[in-house]
Amino acid sequence: MSDETTPVLVGGGQFTWRGDPAASPSPTQLLKFAAERAASDAGLEPSVLAGIDGLAVISFAVDAPGERRLMPHSTNPPATLARRLGASPDWSVYTRTGGNSSQYAINVSAQRIAEGRNQQILVVGAEFMGSGVKRLTRGLGFADWDDAEDLPPPEWIGDGRPGVSAYEAVHGMDRPINIYPLFENALRARDGRSIPDHQKHLGELFAPFTRVAAGNPEAWFPTERSAEELITVTPGNRMIGFPYPKFLNAIMDVDQSAGVLITSLARARELGVGEDRMVFLHGCADANDIWNPIERQDFHSSPAMRLTGEQALDMAGISVAEVAAFDLYSCFPSAVQVGAESLGLSLEDPRGFTVTGGLPYAGGPGNNYAMHGVVVMMQRLRASPGAFGFCTANGWYLTKQSTGVYSTRPPSRPFERQDPAVLQARIDSLPRPTVIERPSGRGRVETYTVIHDREGFRMGVIVGRDDADRRFAAILPGTETAALASLETEEGVGRTGTVSRFDDDRRNLFTLD
Repeated sequence: MSDETTPVLVGGGQFTWRGDPAASPSPTQLLKFAAERAASDAGLEPSVLAGIDGLAVISFAVDAPGERRLMPHSTNPPATLARRLGASPDWSVYTRTGGNSSQYAINVSAQRIAEGRNQQILVVGAEFMGSGVKRLTRGLGFADWDDAEDLPPPEWIGDGRPGVSAYEAVHGMDRPINIYPLFENALRARDGRSIPDHQKHLGELFAPFTRVAAGNPEAWFPTERSAEELITVTPGNRMIGFPYPKFLNAIMDVDQSAGVLITSLARARELGVGEDRMVFLHGCADANDIWNPIERQDFHSSPAMRLTGEQALDMAGISVAEVAAFDLYSCFPSAVQVGAESLGLSLEDPRGFTVTGGLPYAGGPGNNYAMHGVVVMMQRLRASPGAFGFCTANGWYLTKQSTGVYSTRPPSRPFERQDPAVLQARIDSLPRPTVIERPSGRGRVETYTVIHDREGFRMGVIVGRDDADRRFAAILPGTETAALASLETEEGVGRTGTVSRFDDDRRNLFTLD
């Protein structure tokens, strides 16, 4: 192991804007604030950022596939940020869409340093939909955002495939608030809980997250809430996608940024970084589950979560029992439950599952939440020298998984990131159900959700099996109010009905018995 090639996180910074949206920082300013705070956290002057030879910017949520560019910003965020920092990095990249992106970019950056290709890399991201949406809806304009540069496209890293197939999308499986409830209802049915008991379970699971957020100075909603408050449907906590009221959903409209500065150990010492600031990445892993949810073995597990967790711990040379703190990706309760189960953790584990408060309360959603988790984990580990922290990051729909194991303890072995293709081959070889896109006849519900808008029922989403055990997707129209209401009061998984075509032959219709 060489000081020249041992990667180390020397600084981490966060920024949260809560002021007037008309005066909100531009996307590049948000990135720059977090970068400067990361340098300061390392005990360095902001001018050190001009010396980075690598830059990875986490892609903005508004740059997701299919999104229209309604909020002006640079067409090459890494290039614009580098210019503002006075830097000329040899390696400059923009990640593909996915909540895994922060940890993935850290893993890739650490590998580049370990291979001697870089010495000093900034990894940083931001989300600005909080003020951006308000500027749009209130007609405030963007004249003061000076970073809307029209530049050649950036170099991308990561998997850029759309999150779902056209077949899934046309049946409502096209956004997180519609898909994660499918996982949740499958978990409830598997575990045999009644709907009231499971709602209580969800409140009890996430109430501790709000308690952590209340003590986090950078949290978007630093408010502790009771379990009952989280699950009680009110005008301020309306149902979004059953069984999740608003308070159990990640919050998208925030203005937050976070970033880390990663160097070789030799460069850190050359810069004069104190040993007490150094946090090492001991283990990491990256893999995707079977890409389209409709093709997975079930809706209540994640082989990629399990395997990336095992690989990261193995690389670090520790067991999960030796981890002192966790930050599990927490966009919705189902992600936390599947993540904990993948690691063999009880949901009552006294170590808890978040150091920030999680996506619904700490904020930082879109693609950059996990960076906030890493920054806070660095703070936690510096306060407990030698302890280990475990961070997970999840992209799309329990699809893209990235994991990191951290400690202030210097590693006892060289950093060697396993080629993600090794785990990917294992996952891609898993058996998967037959999917039929145009089913007809009898069927049973495998999982489901009921989607609401502000006026009431919008539609039901059904994943079912036909008499040949082939999987299909279907909908219940919002006009079927009695059927939709029944799915929120009595268990829908296992119920039977008839599937047919409607809607000008575009979609499948499921009619409950």
